[in-house]
Amino acid sequence: MHGQITDVPGVKVGNQEDKSALTGCTAILFEQGGVAGVDVRGSAPGTRETDLLNPINLVEKVHGICLSGGSAFGLDAASGVMQYLEEHGIGLDVGVAKVPIVPAAVLFDLAQGDAQVRPDKKMGYQAAAAATNGKFTVGNAGAGCGATVGKLAGGEFCMKGGLGSASSRLENGLVVGAIVAVNPAGDVRDPSTGKIIAGPYLKEEGVLLDSIKVLEKKYQPTIPIGTNTTIGVVAVNADLTKAEATKVAQMAQDAYARTIYPSHTLFDGDTVFAVGTGGEKMPVDVIGALAAKVMEMAILNAVKSAESIAGIIAYLDLLSMKKEPE
Repeated sequence: MHGQITDVPGVKVGNQEDKSALTGCTAILFEQGGVAGVDVRGSAPGTRETDLLNPINLVEKVHGICLSGGSAFGLDAASGVMQYLEEHGIGLDVGVAKVPIVPAAVLFDLAQGDAQVRPDKKMGYQAAAAATNGKFTVGNAGAGCGATVGKLAGGEFCMKGGLGSASSRLENGLVVGAIVAVNPAGDVRDPSTGKIIAGPYLKEEGVLLDSIKVLEKKYQPTIPIGTNTTIGVVAVNADLTKAEATKVAQMAQDAYARTIYPSHTLFDGDTVFAVGTGGEKMPVDVIGALAAKVMEMAILNAVKSAESIAGIIAYLDLLSMKKEPE
């Protein structure tokens, strides 16, 4: 057990990023296919192939999911993941070809680094080619490379977000894993203590603000719509229908609400995919509850693994300063 989503049998993860431009993408591969669902709860989403995951629609399995920076431009990275899978004979067999099914979601990181450099088909291909079923890099990696946290007081006060992952295993062999790129408008809190671990930070005063209190005082956020978004995937080695996978994705969104304040805003495109790779039998409510718990862990892992970059301070630096929110 690596404590990552790759602990789930049938899951591989690969990252690719441009650390000078502060953007990147993450490919989550299901080479044997996995039954998937999705829940889109933020009001500024950027997604691809999510309609296909509706339980009333035909295709049952996905072969990969692409999480990417670059805003809507970053959806191009999924084409690279498709190309890699097709070259390896993986996809939906339609007779004349095998078509890899690769849903995708993006976050906005154009305000960091170089806005003219975005994840593209080449970067998506490289991420897929780097995919491993072992331990992979988190923090300033993949889709979390340019992710930031706490922009409701203004983008100039943000802290560093990132890519995180976690997993949990039950005695009966069920493994639930999560991966998430954390880039919310709001702040991130540890649900076990309620303490803010990343949010709007006033550098000169050395003060970490409470986003909810910022809204109470200002009444109106000062950032453009759609400049945020937290996107993630939960996976489980269980047999799921598309409807059941959708329910697991819905329940996993609880993790966003328990760690991000506020979550699911007009400024975020919060999205969770859920994938069953097959094997174990377990009630959906159990899987969904575990998925939410593991997603919480992944969100905290993302923030706690991130490193300060380009003048954007990370949790690790605040930890040494022992800052408390106002």
